[in-house]
Amino acid sequence: MKISSPAFENNGVIPSEYTCDGSDISPSLTISEVPKEAKSLAIIMDDPDAPMGTFTHWIVWNIPPQKTQFAKGEKILFPQGKTSFGGKYYGGPCPPSGTHRYFFKLYALDLVLNLKEGSSKADLERAMKEHILAETSLMGKYSRR
Repeated sequence: MKISSPAFENNGVIPSEYTCDGSDISPSLTISEVPKEAKSLAIIMDDPDAPMGTFTHWIVWNIPPQKTQFAKGEKILFPQGKTSFGGKYYGGPCPPSGTHRYFFKLYALDLVLNLKEGSSKADLERAMKEHILAETSLMGKYSRR
């Protein structure tokens, strides 16, 4: 399974358009090679370099396994979780200092989750446990100048 973006390479720099310094919209994402037995997909975007511990920027689940593309700034029609910003939306990179790493983690699951909108990352991780068929990630870096 693979996740990539035409906006930046893995280990590359995330363009400011997708951050708090720009339009703060989600980048386009491409998903491929999803296991045939997958019933749903989930995405968690987080920053492990945040000063107060891992900061969650985006949580989405119950994405149909046939979905191969998210357009730039796409309106998300799938359940979203509560991020560290306090809302159910994509919140772009906005590091207080230095260069941070942002991981877009993609999970293929063997079920459709029974999880209510606005659930936390911990809730999602608990619900996914024992149900992950495959996982992969795309990492981008960003620093404010």
